[in-house]
Amino acid sequence: MVYFVATPIGNLSEITFRAVETLKSVDAIFCEDTRHSQILLNHYGISKPLYSYHKFNEKKSLDFVLSFCEQGRDVAVISDAGMPSINDPGNILVNALKEKGYTYTVVSGASAFVNAFVISGYKPPFTYYGFLPEKRSERDKLLDGAVGVAIFYVSVHDIKENMSYLHERLGDRECCLVKELTKTHEKATFCHLSDIIEDDKGEFVLVVNAGAATNPLCELTVTEHLDYYIKGGMTKSDAIKAVARDRNVPKNTIYKETI
Repeated sequence: MVYFVATPIGNLSEITFRAVETLKSVDAIFCEDTRHSQILLNHYGISKPLYSYHKFNEKKSLDFVLSFCEQGRDVAVISDAGMPSINDPGNILVNALKEKGYTYTVVSGASAFVNAFVISGYKPPFTYYGFLPEKRSERDKLLDGAVGVAIFYVSVHDIKENMSYLHERLGDRECCLVKELTKTHEKATFCHLSDIIEDDKGEFVLVVNAGAATNPLCELTVTEHLDYYIKGGMTKSDAIKAVARDRNVPKNTIYKETI
């Protein structure tokens, strides 16, 4: 059996009894950073063979992990914090286990974007996007027709740039920027995407509420709204995307209303 075990996202006490019992029972543990994970294991008196399994060696290490399954041995897969496969290694192994018919399961626990969503107080539905891609074209494709609450992981060095891009792409939405979840200096800042955040420490989750701030163009009919952008020099395709962003609806909705 392969156990995908959630680990604390900050406070070491935030781990389930089942997770501790599982880590104590397996034959080996695969983790992103052996030095980092050893702190958690030492805290709970867990002594097991510990192997590196991170995004840079995930494919190369796959056969080694599967060799434990072939021998009928139990292993656990953990990330540095939170749930494996959520912006951390795991999904490649899951698909290999599915293909080969080996048994696996998930041991529940913390995931930073879930905590941040609850703290925000916003209503579902929500979409989790992880980190924004570096390329503008990939970002635009990812967010094309985005509706509802949108959740992002943000590096401390990218807060200003990411919020500026999202402001341009989604409008000046209300948002909740959460840092250092479950740690001593946990903090939630409620603001708008147009705001300039001066913060240079911590790990962040950005929860962007559904619906942009009131846009005067939305008082027009959809056809008038579309014509406004076309007369301004946009192609019809780009104008449809712009209207969809302004009104916070899928672009197909605008397309169907204006064909």
